[in-house]
Amino acid sequence: MTMFKEDFLFGASLSGFQFEMGGKESDKNTDWYVWSMDELNALNGVVSGDLPENGPNYWENYGTFHNLAINAGMNALRIGLEWSRIFPGETFGKDTSDLRSIADMDAIEHYKRIMTDIKGHGMKLIVNLNHFTLPLWAHDPLAVNRKTDLTRPGWVDDRLPDEFAKYAAFVVEQFDDLVDYWSTMTEPNIVANLGYLFTKAGFPPSIIVPNLLHKVMGNLIKAHNRAYKAMKKKTEKPIGIIYATVWFNGDDSAKEAFEYSNYRFLDAVKDDCDFIGVNYYTRSVVRRRQKPVIVGDAEIRWENLRGYGYACTPNGRSRDGRFVTDNGWEFYPEGLEKVLRSLHRRYNKTLYIMENGVADTFDVYRAFYLLAHLNVVERLQEECDIRGYFHWSLTDNFEWAQGFSKQFGLVYVDFEKKTYIPRPSYYLFREIGKERSVTHFKGLLDLLEGDNRDRLCQMQG
Repeated sequence: MTMFKEDFLFGASLSGFQFEMGGKESDKNTDWYVWSMDELNALNGVVSGDLPENGPNYWENYGTFHNLAINAGMNALRIGLEWSRIFPGETFGKDTSDLRSIADMDAIEHYKRIMTDIKGHGMKLIVNLNHFTLPLWAHDPLAVNRKTDLTRPGWVDDRLPDEFAKYAAFVVEQFDDLVDYWSTMTEPNIVANLGYLFTKAGFPPSIIVPNLLHKVMGNLIKAHNRAYKAMKKKTEKPIGIIYATVWFNGDDSAKEAFEYSNYRFLDAVKDDCDFIGVNYYTRSVVRRRQKPVIVGDAEIRWENLRGYGYACTPNGRSRDGRFVTDNGWEFYPEGLEKVLRSLHRRYNKTLYIMENGVADTFDVYRAFYLLAHLNVVERLQEECDIRGYFHWSLTDNFEWAQGFSKQFGLVYVDFEKKTYIPRPSYYLFREIGKERSVTHFKGLLDLLEGDNRDRLCQMQG
């Protein structure tokens, strides 16, 4: 019988901004803070209007989070650092030897306490350096959006890859003795695509400028590659990148869409990463466009079909009759298998599932989502060298432009009282880790097949 290996990592992923906010020491020095708080953005529905400083407060309550992780049977956590906490003032023109004098050493010591507590619980620790947010000294998204003022343009700035590499090397010096694995950044493709092309997602600076999209993507690639090289001079720990993958179904344009969306970026960083962190939620279904759309130096020859993947009606059924969750994402675990096989064949690198989860306030779908996707991972772990699964996420959090309305946690958060209540799926996660297999839950897995799935959808509906 296939089982997860003894050293397989079962954990959850947390980011900085989405989880740390909510206490007395909330970090307001980021582009996402000013973007989320902007009244005109809220008035136009670009953001939810929820206040990020009302978040789950991991920064102060980290001990409670870590206990929840241990009690869920987790043996690893992925956390994020906030660049703006460590360097609240700009680093332009500063030599690497001067960085300690301008760093916030109190923030660094606090991060050390968080990491020490994780390690004290016997968990492996993965630290990610950048998850969407940038310090305000690097990016003023309101100035870019309202005035086309590129004085602080974020990843459009050709200087920023070097600043990121300096930051990366500095944090390795500070934390390497506590960290088991490093990741430079999470979902850089999301930062570029949603910030400079697909503006409905509400990501800063929310402008449609294809040439800047191309420039941002190039600078993110440079930032990762330069950071990797700088970090490798100071650590022997594995260093990877975490990428938002999507599987594509449809006509003959699907292969082209998959390669553009996944391989285009990863091909450019493959020589400077020790592992690939795979984020997977659902698929896209595409068809050939009658006329290509020019995006930078590329032609987009496909279009997404509504009713599948990310383009469904929340809590309904997809056009394939599958579950659709609170945020309108289709349940499609087959895509994870196809993504993993494809990445393994192309790159032959160690893979970790770094994000996989579901927006599900009432915990209707999460148990089935967990079982179906972990079933894929369990079957493929040796064939594709998969060494860990990190659920998104341990608790509810601030879900970017959608605020607190989309709840991905195994643990429910009362954001006003800062109380944390495990959902039923939390206990299922614990049992899967304890059994080291999903095969013990075959009866539930069978409900996801054929006619059983249809009946289950009707029951859930």
